[in-house]
Amino acid sequence: MAITTMHTENQSSNVSDLAILGLMQVVSPALPIGAFAWSQGLESTFELGWVKNEADLSDWLTGVLDDGLTLCELPLLSRLQACWKNGDSEGLEYWNEWLYANRESAELNEEDSRLGAALLTLLNSLGLEPNAEQGDPIMPEDPTYITVFSWLAHKRGLPTRVTLLGFGWAWLENQLAAACKALPLGQTAAQRIIEQLRPNLVVAVDKALDLSDDELGPILPGLALGSAQHETQYSRLFRS
Repeated sequence: MAITTMHTENQSSNVSDLAILGLMQVVSPALPIGAFAWSQGLESTFELGWVKNEADLSDWLTGVLDDGLTLCELPLLSRLQACWKNGDSEGLEYWNEWLYANRESAELNEEDSRLGAALLTLLNSLGLEPNAEQGDPIMPEDPTYITVFSWLAHKRGLPTRVTLLGFGWAWLENQLAAACKALPLGQTAAQRIIEQLRPNLVVAVDKALDLSDDELGPILPGLALGSAQHETQYSRLFRS
Protein backbone atom coordinates (compact mmCIF):
# COMPACT_ATOMS: atom_id res chain seq x y z
CA MET A 1 0.00 0.00 0.00
CA ALA A 2 1.33 3.40 -0.96
CA ILE A 3 0.95 5.74 2.02
CA THR A 4 0.87 8.78 -0.25
CA THR A 5 -2.76 8.84 -1.30
CA MET A 6 -3.34 12.54 -1.83
CA HIS A 7 -6.14 13.32 -4.22
CA THR A 8 -5.19 16.39 -6.25
CA GLU A 9 -8.55 16.95 -7.90
CA ASN A 10 -9.06 20.69 -8.10
CA GLN A 11 -12.18 20.89 -10.25
CA SER A 12 -15.22 22.30 -8.43
CA SER A 13 -17.44 22.79 -11.48
CA ASN A 14 -20.33 20.51 -12.38
CA VAL A 15 -21.11 19.68 -8.77
CA SER A 16 -24.66 18.38 -8.54
CA ASP A 17 -27.30 20.30 -6.63
CA LEU A 18 -27.77 17.35 -4.28
CA ALA A 19 -24.03 17.22 -3.54
CA ILE A 20 -23.99 20.94 -2.71
CA LEU A 21 -27.00 20.55 -0.42
CA GLY A 22 -25.30 17.58 1.22
CA LEU A 23 -22.25 19.72 1.94
CA MET A 24 -24.44 22.47 3.39
CA GLN A 25 -26.03 19.86 5.64
CA VAL A 26 -22.76 18.60 7.10
CA VAL A 27 -21.23 22.07 7.66
CA SER A 28 -24.40 23.51 9.21
CA PRO A 29 -24.18 24.61 12.86
CA ALA A 30 -27.54 22.83 13.27
CA LEU A 31 -25.94 19.43 12.65
CA PRO A 32 -26.65 17.50 15.89
CA ILE A 33 -23.13 16.35 16.79
CA GLY A 34 -22.39 18.78 19.65
CA ALA A 35 -19.70 20.84 17.91
CA PHE A 36 -20.91 23.91 19.84
CA ALA A 37 -19.46 22.42 23.04
CA TRP A 38 -15.86 22.59 21.78
CA SER A 39 -13.69 25.65 21.07
CA GLN A 40 -10.52 23.89 19.79
CA GLY A 41 -8.38 25.70 22.34
CA LEU A 42 -9.85 29.12 21.61
CA GLU A 43 -11.32 29.56 25.10
CA SER A 44 -7.83 29.37 26.56
CA THR A 45 -6.74 32.40 24.56
CA PHE A 46 -9.51 34.43 26.18
CA GLU A 47 -8.69 33.28 29.70
CA LEU A 48 -4.97 33.92 29.22
CA GLY A 49 -5.55 37.37 27.73
CA TRP A 50 -4.00 36.50 24.37
CA VAL A 51 -7.21 37.36 22.51
CA LYS A 52 -9.14 40.34 23.88
CA ASN A 53 -10.90 41.93 20.92
CA GLU A 54 -11.83 41.68 17.25
CA ALA A 55 -8.36 42.47 15.93
CA ASP A 56 -6.72 39.92 18.23
CA LEU A 57 -9.23 37.27 17.20
CA SER A 58 -8.70 37.92 13.51
CA ASP A 59 -4.93 37.62 13.96
CA TRP A 60 -5.27 34.42 16.00
CA LEU A 61 -7.59 32.72 13.50
CA THR A 62 -5.35 33.74 10.61
CA GLY A 63 -2.41 32.10 12.36
CA VAL A 64 -4.33 28.90 13.13
CA LEU A 65 -5.49 28.72 9.52
CA ASP A 66 -2.02 29.33 8.05
CA ASP A 67 0.00 27.14 10.43
CA GLY A 68 -2.67 24.63 11.45
CA LEU A 69 -5.46 23.80 9.01
CA THR A 70 -3.33 24.46 5.92
CA LEU A 71 -0.66 22.01 7.11
CA CYS A 72 -2.86 19.46 8.85
CA GLU A 73 -6.65 19.13 8.54
CA LEU A 74 -7.05 20.32 4.95
CA PRO A 75 -4.33 18.19 3.30
CA LEU A 76 -5.38 15.29 5.51
CA LEU A 77 -8.94 15.57 4.20
CA SER A 78 -7.71 15.29 0.62
CA ARG A 79 -5.76 12.14 1.48
CA LEU A 80 -8.62 10.56 3.39
CA GLN A 81 -11.13 11.27 0.63
CA ALA A 82 -8.75 9.67 -1.86
CA CYS A 83 -8.54 6.60 0.39
CA TRP A 84 -12.31 6.25 0.38
CA LYS A 85 -12.40 6.58 -3.39
CA ASN A 86 -9.58 4.06 -3.90
CA GLY A 87 -10.87 1.50 -1.39
CA ASP A 88 -7.76 1.95 0.74
CA SER A 89 -8.68 0.80 4.27
CA GLU A 90 -5.02 0.68 5.32
CA GLY A 91 -4.52 4.28 4.22
CA LEU A 92 -7.60 5.35 6.19
CA GLU A 93 -6.21 3.73 9.33
CA TYR A 94 -2.79 5.32 8.79
CA TRP A 95 -4.01 8.88 8.34
CA ASN A 96 -6.60 8.55 11.12
CA GLU A 97 -3.84 7.56 13.56
CA TRP A 98 -1.53 10.22 12.12
CA LEU A 99 -4.00 12.91 13.13
CA TYR A 100 -4.32 11.61 16.69
CA ALA A 101 -0.52 11.56 16.94
CA ASN A 102 -0.32 15.19 15.81
CA ARG A 103 -2.87 16.62 18.23
CA GLU A 104 -1.24 18.86 20.84
CA SER A 105 -3.33 17.98 23.89
CA ALA A 106 -5.66 15.38 25.38
CA GLU A 107 -8.63 17.70 24.92
CA LEU A 108 -8.01 18.16 21.20
CA ASN A 109 -7.70 14.39 20.79
CA GLU A 110 -10.95 13.90 22.69
CA GLU A 111 -12.68 16.47 20.52
CA ASP A 112 -11.67 14.59 17.38
CA SER A 113 -12.87 11.30 18.83
CA ARG A 114 -16.17 12.55 20.28
CA LEU A 115 -17.20 14.52 17.20
CA GLY A 116 -16.19 11.65 14.94
CA ALA A 117 -18.30 9.21 16.95
CA ALA A 118 -21.26 11.62 17.01
CA LEU A 119 -21.14 12.20 13.26
CA LEU A 120 -20.84 8.47 12.57
CA THR A 121 -23.83 7.77 14.84
CA LEU A 122 -25.83 10.34 12.91
CA LEU A 123 -24.84 8.81 9.58
CA ASN A 124 -25.82 5.36 10.84
CA SER A 125 -29.28 6.68 11.72
CA LEU A 126 -29.58 8.14 8.20
CA GLY A 127 -28.36 4.97 6.49
CA LEU A 128 -25.23 6.72 5.19
CA GLU A 129 -22.52 4.72 6.96
CA PRO A 130 -19.92 2.74 4.96
CA ASN A 131 -21.15 -0.69 3.91
CA ALA A 132 -18.45 -3.33 3.48
CA GLU A 133 -20.92 -5.62 1.71
CA GLN A 134 -21.23 -3.00 -1.00
CA GLY A 135 -17.45 -2.73 -1.33
CA ASP A 136 -16.86 0.32 0.89
CA PRO A 137 -13.54 0.47 2.78
CA ILE A 138 -13.56 -0.22 6.51
CA MET A 139 -14.03 2.77 8.82
CA PRO A 140 -11.22 2.96 11.43
CA GLU A 141 -12.24 1.74 14.88
CA ASP A 142 -11.96 5.17 16.52
CA PRO A 143 -12.48 7.56 13.60
CA THR A 144 -11.69 11.24 13.92
CA TYR A 145 -14.25 13.82 12.89
CA ILE A 146 -12.16 14.51 9.79
CA THR A 147 -12.16 10.84 8.81
CA VAL A 148 -15.95 10.62 9.02
CA PHE A 149 -16.34 14.00 7.30
CA SER A 150 -14.20 12.75 4.42
CA TRP A 151 -16.38 9.65 4.09
CA LEU A 152 -19.53 11.74 3.80
CA ALA A 153 -17.86 14.01 1.25
CA HIS A 154 -17.00 10.91 -0.79
CA LYS A 155 -20.52 9.54 -0.34
CA ARG A 156 -22.00 12.84 -1.53
CA GLY A 157 -19.75 12.87 -4.60
CA LEU A 158 -18.05 16.13 -3.68
CA PRO A 159 -14.85 17.18 -5.48
CA THR A 160 -11.90 17.31 -3.11
CA ARG A 161 -11.50 21.06 -3.40
CA VAL A 162 -15.14 21.66 -2.48
CA THR A 163 -14.74 19.33 0.52
CA LEU A 164 -11.81 21.37 1.80
CA LEU A 165 -13.60 24.68 1.33
CA GLY A 166 -16.64 23.36 3.18
CA PHE A 167 -14.56 22.06 6.07
CA GLY A 168 -12.66 25.34 6.34
CA TRP A 169 -15.92 27.27 6.38
CA ALA A 170 -17.35 25.06 9.14
CA TRP A 171 -14.18 25.59 11.22
CA LEU A 172 -14.37 29.36 10.84
CA GLU A 173 -18.06 29.53 11.75
CA ASN A 174 -17.55 27.34 14.80
CA GLN A 175 -14.63 29.44 16.02
CA LEU A 176 -16.60 32.66 15.64
CA ALA A 177 -19.64 31.14 17.37
CA ALA A 178 -17.41 30.24 20.33
CA ALA A 179 -15.92 33.74 20.37
CA CYS A 180 -19.34 35.38 20.36
CA LYS A 181 -20.27 33.35 23.45
CA ALA A 182 -17.10 34.06 25.41
CA LEU A 183 -16.06 37.55 24.32
CA PRO A 184 -17.89 40.88 24.05
CA LEU A 185 -17.93 40.29 20.29
CA GLY A 186 -21.06 41.10 18.31
CA GLN A 187 -22.35 39.33 15.23
CA THR A 188 -21.34 42.23 13.00
CA ALA A 189 -17.74 41.95 14.17
CA ALA A 190 -17.86 38.23 13.44
CA GLN A 191 -19.05 38.96 9.91
CA ARG A 192 -16.18 41.41 9.43
CA ILE A 193 -13.74 38.66 10.35
CA ILE A 194 -15.42 36.30 7.89
CA GLU A 195 -14.96 38.89 5.15
CA GLN A 196 -11.29 39.22 6.05
CA LEU A 197 -10.62 35.47 6.15
CA ARG A 198 -12.66 34.24 3.17
CA PRO A 199 -9.78 34.91 0.74
CA ASN A 200 -7.38 33.26 3.19
CA LEU A 201 -9.48 30.10 3.13
CA VAL A 202 -9.13 29.90 -0.64
CA VAL A 203 -5.37 30.37 -0.42
CA ALA A 204 -5.18 27.75 2.34
CA VAL A 205 -6.99 25.18 0.19
CA ASP A 206 -4.72 25.91 -2.78
CA LYS A 207 -1.63 25.37 -0.65
CA ALA A 208 -3.00 22.29 1.13
CA LEU A 209 -3.66 20.54 -2.17
CA ASP A 210 -0.03 21.02 -3.24
CA LEU A 211 1.69 19.73 -0.09
CA SER A 212 3.65 16.49 -0.06
CA ASP A 213 3.41 14.06 2.87
CA ASP A 214 6.67 15.20 4.46
CA GLU A 215 5.43 18.81 4.55
CA LEU A 216 2.43 18.01 6.74
CA GLY A 217 2.08 18.80 10.42
CA PRO A 218 0.70 21.74 12.43
CA ILE A 219 3.05 24.40 13.83
CA LEU A 220 0.95 25.85 16.65
CA PRO A 221 2.99 26.13 19.87
CA GLY A 222 0.71 28.83 21.28
CA LEU A 223 -2.41 26.75 20.75
CA ALA A 224 -0.66 23.71 22.26
CA LEU A 225 0.29 25.62 25.42
CA GLY A 226 -3.12 27.23 25.74
CA SER A 227 -4.98 23.97 25.20
CA ALA A 228 -2.86 22.17 27.78
CA GLN A 229 -3.66 24.87 30.35
CA HIS A 230 -7.35 24.69 29.47
CA GLU A 231 -7.45 21.15 30.88
CA THR A 232 -7.09 22.60 34.40
CA GLN A 233 -8.85 25.94 33.83
CA TYR A 234 -11.13 26.66 36.80
CA SER A 235 -14.20 27.94 34.96
CA ARG A 236 -14.98 26.83 31.40
CA LEU A 237 -17.75 27.24 28.86
CA PHE A 238 -16.28 24.74 26.41
CA ARG A 239 -14.78 21.26 26.60
CA SER A 240 -11.62 22.22 24.68
